[in-house]
Amino acid sequence: MTAVLGAGISGLSAAYYMLQRFGYPATIYEASNRVGGWIRTERHTDKGFLFEVGPRTIRPKGIPGANTLQLIEELNLPVDPIKSWQPAAKNRMIYAKGQLCLLPNSLSGIFKTLPPFSKPLISQIKQDLTAGKKKLKFADESIYDFVERRFGTELATYAISPMICGICAGDAKEISVRFLMNDLFEKEQKWGGIIKGVIFEKLFGKNEKPVSTGIFEEAMPKLYDKARQEKWSMYRVPDGIETLPRTLRDHLQSKEIDIQFSAECREITFTRDGAKMNIKGRDIYPEHIISSIPSYKLATCVKNQHPSLAALLTSIPYVDVAVVNLQYNVQELFKMKAFGFLVPPIERLPILGVIFDSCCFDMEGNTILTVMMGGRWFEENFGKDPTPKQLLDTALQHLELVMGIKEEPRFSRVHVLKKCIPQYTVGHKQRVADIRRYINQYKLPISLCGAAYDGVGINDVILSARTQVESLNISEV
Repeated sequence: MTAVLGAGISGLSAAYYMLQRFGYPATIYEASNRVGGWIRTERHTDKGFLFEVGPRTIRPKGIPGANTLQLIEELNLPVDPIKSWQPAAKNRMIYAKGQLCLLPNSLSGIFKTLPPFSKPLISQIKQDLTAGKKKLKFADESIYDFVERRFGTELATYAISPMICGICAGDAKEISVRFLMNDLFEKEQKWGGIIKGVIFEKLFGKNEKPVSTGIFEEAMPKLYDKARQEKWSMYRVPDGIETLPRTLRDHLQSKEIDIQFSAECREITFTRDGAKMNIKGRDIYPEHIISSIPSYKLATCVKNQHPSLAALLTSIPYVDVAVVNLQYNVQELFKMKAFGFLVPPIERLPILGVIFDSCCFDMEGNTILTVMMGGRWFEENFGKDPTPKQLLDTALQHLELVMGIKEEPRFSRVHVLKKCIPQYTVGHKQRVADIRRYINQYKLPISLCGAAYDGVGINDVILSARTQVESLNISEV
């Protein structure tokens, strides 16, 4: 028997791929009473809108995007795309220097001086050609330092820093460049510059396909081809993103896969024949474990037998995020239709950004906003245990400050997501390699997938699950 820990999207995907690859089911153990993990949709169908507490859209790009679209295709799920020419895809803003600033959204935009930048972006991009070559001793640095070194302080401060706030609620001065720009970083280290690297790789580099393209050796999914032809920027599944894990749950249960709820694993002991898990006071003996739970939770399970592994797992930090969903019965609250705006940390505001949900998808005449707060600066801004009212008041105050919205929302919800996003700080790639090296060295019958290791996005964790399952031998499970 194979045991899957966690019924978030990665754990459900692992069970799905186990069934596909090996033809027999795994048992899923979930600590809560629901599937989906941090994916959560609150539907208010009688009023024509929904709130997304966690992720709300998925990008169709690259191998990870194609892999998710294949899964959606196999589950026969419809999709609701946002095309690249629509305002929610084209228009991205930041709040800086006391105003909302539209980031360049066309080639002509990089030749203009647009706030908050003091010169055209093309001049900052050119800096990469003149910046000296710097070989790093430890083969990693923060994404802020990398961009500042190659393109200058303004781009690092007003483009990269808010982007990192939006993706992982983190500080770009701490997050590894390998988190989002690994390919560019390696080109720069090899060729002495990003632009040089791109050109020289085209001219002299070996035309090698990424390892993961082996997933689609015959043909890409039809839905992926459709997304490319129609120029999707992002998409969701109807009735909210939680439809995806719920549909996956229903599919798995129809295939006789057992999903046990309120079944938190307390301890794992590895044996010659497999492992012993303590769940709800009883011992379970799987031959192999696939863990999709947060790394710090897995650490508590293995610390008695493998304290060194537990220490490696707990070295991956996490942050808390406050999510404030707001509904207004007013249609025209936006001066500009856009995906939303982000706030660079240099502005020292307690909000990370605001998503204009009703600009992205039809909400039947309602204006829906989501305010994201905290992250790396949660305790600094709110203390350890802020009240929902404190968080709501902060969100409304800053909507008035930034957008001039004085109306009271008709309906609101406040959620604090504790330790919800792992932070890929400098050295993360090495930490994950050390964790997996330890597991291989001691021949532990466990595989790791989920947001802590191979990427924090929906596409990343689904592909992580597939990759880990496909790396197993039948004899191992």
